[in-house]
This record gives sequence, structure tokens and C-alpha cells, in this order.
Amino acid sequence: MSERKMTEAQRAYEAKRAAKAGMSLEKWLASKERRAAEEARAAAQAAPKPPAPAKKPGFFGRLLEKAQKPL
Repeated sequence: MSERKMTEAQRAYEAKRAAKAGMSLEKWLASKERRAAEEARAAAQAAPKPPAPAKKPGFFGRLLEKAQKPL
């Protein structure tokens, strides 16, 4: 957030949150960035697994497939 400009309303909101947490605004913004970076890193490490190969249709699935074929 520090690389982009905040509006006065955003700055006031973050200042209120920092005061509630008992921190200075700069310290609050630094901790907020650090948390966001940690979450992004954790999300990157927990990348989704590749999908499992498609299962062969079961008994009833095969039966329905045969029933739908023309004679």
C-alpha cells in the first residue's frame, strides 16, 4: 500500500485501525503489508493439485449409456 497513494479517507480509516491496535500508522501499514505478503506466499505454496484422471463410469452409468444407444 505504501507504493500507491491513499486518499485522505483511506488514511483516516487506517489511522483509526492503527490506533485501535495501539500502533502508529506507519507501523500498522508495514505490518499489514507483511501479512499480505505472507498470505500470498502461503497461497503460492498451497497451489492446487492437478485434477485426477476421469473415472470409468460405474455399473449404472454404463447401463444408462447402453440404454440411450439406438438399436
